[in-house]
Amino acid sequence: MRRLLLAALLSSSCLSAPAFAQDADVRLPDMVITATRVPTLIERIPAGVTIITRTMIEQRGYATLAEAMSAVPGARLVQSGGPGGNASLFLRGTNSNHVLVLRDGIPITDPSDPGGAFNFGVDTLADVDRIEVVRGPMSALYGSGAIGGVVNLITKRGAGKPVQTAEFGFGWPRALRGSVGASGSEGMFDYRLGVATQAERGFDTTPQRQAVYTGARNPYLANTGNLEFGVTPIDGTRAFLAVRARSAQFNIDSLGFPGYDSRLYTGSDDVFHGRAGVTSRLFDDRWETSLIVGQLVSNRHYYQPLEAADPNFTSSNSRFRGRQTTVQWENTLHVPDWGMARDTAILFGYQHNATTSRADLTADFGGFAYQNSVRAASRQNAGHIGVQTTLGQRLTLTADARQEQGSYGGAAFTWRTGGVLAVPEAWSRLKASLGTGFRAPSLFDLFGIDTSGYVGNRNLRPERSIGWEAGWAIDVPAFGRRDFATLDVTYFENTIRDMIATVFNASFTAATSQNVNRAKIRGAEIALTARPFSWAEASLAYTWTDARNRADNTRLLRRPVDQVSANLRLTPLPGLTIAPELVYTGSFQDFIIDDGGFQGGVGRAKPGVIFNLNINYAITPTLTGFVEGRNIGGSRFEPTNGFQTPGARVLAGLRARF
Repeated sequence: MRRLLLAALLSSSCLSAPAFAQDADVRLPDMVITATRVPTLIERIPAGVTIITRTMIEQRGYATLAEAMSAVPGARLVQSGGPGGNASLFLRGTNSNHVLVLRDGIPITDPSDPGGAFNFGVDTLADVDRIEVVRGPMSALYGSGAIGGVVNLITKRGAGKPVQTAEFGFGWPRALRGSVGASGSEGMFDYRLGVATQAERGFDTTPQRQAVYTGARNPYLANTGNLEFGVTPIDGTRAFLAVRARSAQFNIDSLGFPGYDSRLYTGSDDVFHGRAGVTSRLFDDRWETSLIVGQLVSNRHYYQPLEAADPNFTSSNSRFRGRQTTVQWENTLHVPDWGMARDTAILFGYQHNATTSRADLTADFGGFAYQNSVRAASRQNAGHIGVQTTLGQRLTLTADARQEQGSYGGAAFTWRTGGVLAVPEAWSRLKASLGTGFRAPSLFDLFGIDTSGYVGNRNLRPERSIGWEAGWAIDVPAFGRRDFATLDVTYFENTIRDMIATVFNASFTAATSQNVNRAKIRGAEIALTARPFSWAEASLAYTWTDARNRADNTRLLRRPVDQVSANLRLTPLPGLTIAPELVYTGSFQDFIIDDGGFQGGVGRAKPGVIFNLNINYAITPTLTGFVEGRNIGGSRFEPTNGFQTPGARVLAGLRARF
C-alpha cells in the first residue's frame, strides 16, 4: 500500500508543463499567523501548515473539532467513542500531550487533566472562523507543550457591514444542530455574538464484535454561547472583551476488566473562556503591540453508578476543576526595507501563566476502593524574541528563541530557525527548519497522590526535544492553468528525551513519576493537490511515521505507519458543491481487547477506512441547503482498540446569511 501511494504521488512531479496563460486561474495566497506570529504567506513558512477555513468547515460538514482534525496530514486523531468521548491528537508521532491548543493565541489546555493533554472530543465549531495547524517543534514561540506542534482555533470577529447567520439541521439517527449569530461594526464599535446547540442520540461505541455489546447508545448534547465587543477610539487602537462558554453532557463507555457495555456512565464538561485586551498600531504601523489577559475555567464531572450486570462491580465518581490565567504582551517591529532585506519584522514579548488544579477521583472495583487527588498551583514566566526577513525576494529566514521559568519543573530555553528558498524558474520552493521543544510536568505529575501508593515527584524535569524537517514543493502548470497541481514533500525527525512515566518499586506497593523514557520519531508527509478546472479540486495526503521507544526499539502505541486522507471539491453547477472525504488509518500497535472483552496485551490493531460525503446547494444568494453524511459506509473501525467509530449518520438542513 505504502509503495503504491509513494509511486503515484511522486510520479506527478514528472508531468509535462505546456505553455499557460500568465494570469489564468491563479489562486489567492493563504496568509498564516500562528507559524511565526506575523501574517506570512504560507509559501514562506518553513514548517508543515494546514489551514481549515470556515468555507472548508461548511463544505466538508465538520461539526466537531475531532472531525476537522481527522484528515490533517501528519495528525492521528484517536477518539474513545463519539462526541464526548476522550479524543487525543498525536501530531507527527509525538504524544497526545505534545500538542499545544490555542484559542485566538491563548492556551486553553485544561490544567486539571492528569496528563496535561487537550481533549479534542467535546468542542463544536459554530463560532470558529479558521483553524491553523502548525507541525513541528514550536516551543520557541509558544512554550510548554508544543513539541509536536500547535493548533490555533481562530474565532469569528465582527467587522464591516452587519451580518446575521443562522443554521438548522436534523439528522438520522436522531440528531439536531442549530446556531444563530450576528456580527458587524458601527462607527468605532464592533461586535460578535452567537449561540449554538448540537444534540444527537449517538451510537454504542463498544465494538459489535465483542460478546458484551448491548447496543446502548451514548447521547451527546453541547450548548455554546459567545460574545465579543470591541471599541476603536482612535485609528489603529482597539480595546475588546470576549467571552465564550460551553456546556456539554454525554454518555461514554469504559473498557473494564473484563469489558462491560455500561448504560449509565455519564460525563459533563463545562468550560468558560474570557479575554480582554488592547491592540495598537503605532508610528505609521511600524510597531504593533498588544496586551491581553485571558482566563480559562473548566469543570469536568464523570459518574458511573454501580450496575447489577457489571461483572466488575465498578462504580466511580470523579471531578476535575482547572483554572488558568494568561497575560500576554506581544510586539512586532516592522523594519524598513534595506539592501536585499524585505518585509523584515522583529518580534518580542512576555507571557505569564498561573494555573491551578483541584481534581478528585473515587472508584470501587469489586470491593477494592481507589482514590486519587491533586490540589496544586504553579506559575510560569517567559520571554521570547524573534526575527523574520526575506532576502532578494527569494530567501525567507526566521529565527526565534524563548526562555521560560516555572515555579516547578525547572527552566527551559528553546529556539527555532528555518528558511524557505523560492526557485521560480523551476516553480519550486525548498524549506528547512531546526528547533527544540519542551513540555513541563503536569500538576498531577508533580503533586498527585493516590491510595495505591502513587506520590507525585516535585523534582521532575521538563520533557525536551530537538527536531528538524526538510521539504520541497512544486507548483505544476498544465492545460493553461498556472496552478494546475501542487506537490509538497517533507521529511521530518524528532528526538524526545526525559519523557515522564510512572515507575513502580520492586514490590509494586509504591510509585512515582520519573524522567525515564526516550523516543525517536521520523516520517514523511506527501501532499498532492490538483486543480484541473475552476470547478474541481482534489487533495491527497499520505503520511509515513516511524515512532519508536529508544530503550527497546518498539513502536509507540497508536501511531500507524501509514495514513491517507483524500478530499474532493466539485462544483459542477452554479451553487452546487459536492465534497467527498476519505480517511484511511493503517494498522498500529495498541492494547488489544479480545472479543470477550478481555485484555490480551500489546498487539497489532486492524486498519480502517472512513468515508464521508457532503453536499451544499445555494438556493438563493442568502440561503444554502446542505446534506452531510458521516461514515456512510458504516465502517466498524476501532481508532483505539476496544472503541468502535460511530456508525453511519446523515444530517440535512439550511444555512442562512443575510
